[in-house]
Amino acid sequence: MPRDVTQAETRKPSILTPELRRPTPADGAQIWGLVRACAPLDENSMYCNLIQADHFRDTCVVAELDGEIVGWISGHMIPNSDVFFVWQVAVSPRARGLGLGKTMLKHLLSRDACAGAEALKTTITKDNMASWALFRSFASAIGGRLHDAPHYQREAHFDGHHDTEHMVTISLTEPALKKAA
Repeated sequence: MPRDVTQAETRKPSILTPELRRPTPADGAQIWGLVRACAPLDENSMYCNLIQADHFRDTCVVAELDGEIVGWISGHMIPNSDVFFVWQVAVSPRARGLGLGKTMLKHLLSRDACAGAEALKTTITKDNMASWALFRSFASAIGGRLHDAPHYQREAHFDGHHDTEHMVTISLTEPALKKAA
């Protein structure tokens, strides 16, 4: 006979502490699998994720819990600019609702590779509510201002095959960067 399960036993643990680290090329396949499991994210090739984990490891982060990658952010400093661009944020269903996306963003901005960033930019389609919530929450948490405007247009850039991407810009003032640290 099955025993009774209390509500406390069925909830996610209130505190999960994933390890945040730079990715390695060996993480490429697991990162690719995580992104594929996080619709509506655009799937890149496994090779793309491998290159990101290798060539851009200083501006990307993985969150690992019990040997499993449960979070991923790919990003880069825009060449000849003081802007950190976030390409993708993926959080496993196992780790959602725990503030992991915001924690990974703060972690990245504290790295030497992002030290000169005065703004964070990313693109988001209007219907991606999870991304909007993350970046609004992040801007609020660090005291940064968030602005957005249509950038990559459905017809002009995607030949009608993808929704318009809005360029989201968050100011990273000195006080904001201190809050992120």
